[in-house]
Amino acid sequence: MTLKEAVIVEGRYDKIKLRGIIDSPIIETNGFRVFKDSEKLSLIRRIAAARGILVFTDSDGAGFVIRNFLSGAVPKDQVKHCYIPQIGGKEKRKAKAGKEGLLGVEGVSDEVIIDAIRKSGATIIGEERSVDREISKADFYSLGLTGTENSAKLRQALLKELSMPTYLSTNAMLTALNCLYSFEELKELVENLG
Repeated sequence: MTLKEAVIVEGRYDKIKLRGIIDSPIIETNGFRVFKDSEKLSLIRRIAAARGILVFTDSDGAGFVIRNFLSGAVPKDQVKHCYIPQIGGKEKRKAKAGKEGLLGVEGVSDEVIIDAIRKSGATIIGEERSVDREISKADFYSLGLTGTENSAKLRQALLKELSMPTYLSTNAMLTALNCLYSFEELKELVENLG
């Protein structure tokens, strides 16, 4: 699978995992080091301007901190996000599970990665993709996910149902849902919660 965008991952084991699945440039942030590595950040910005980037971090808290940092460091129209579901477990190479007990990019199956890439809106060379209507903040309101007394509870229930991080802000949730679901799918999911 060849992508137009360069893929940004946290570390070398994520890069090794993706190298067997995609044929595109893969850049490591070296975890939190990207916060202080101005040369690496400059490189990521240049690549984003030239071809766009696909941020593909783990679904744990650290992954979201890195994702949010990059989202603020690169113009929004040059960034796409790829989310893996929260799956409990530990990577084979590690003696014990991480702090949150979740598999990272390196630990999930190839099928999960391919599905996440397809849902991210990344440009897959050689594959045409139909563009679904994006989910908007107005849709969140009409579905009761914002603006009502029970909106926060409904958002939490939906995030839990979808195995997504329950600490996502409303905006981050909107971004993630747009990467994973169409409006029609979201509407059905919310209706089934009630």
